[in-house]
Amino acid sequence: MAKIKVTLTKSTIGASPKQKKVVEALGLKKMQHSVELTDCPQARGAIEKVKHLVTVEEL
Repeated sequence: MAKIKVTLTKSTIGASPKQKKVVEALGLKKMQHSVELTDCPQARGAIEKVKHLVTVEEL
């Protein structure tokens, strides 16, 4: 399957508790931290919830 690289580019300080949980569920711990995920509908849905906090690259 295809892979995507997700990077946390903005802080979660002003984010809602649900958005903080989504960022944590994606595996992102602090700013500028990146993770590689498989490109699946579940990951895309989670990214859509916090798209203003992360950047996504196709690998």
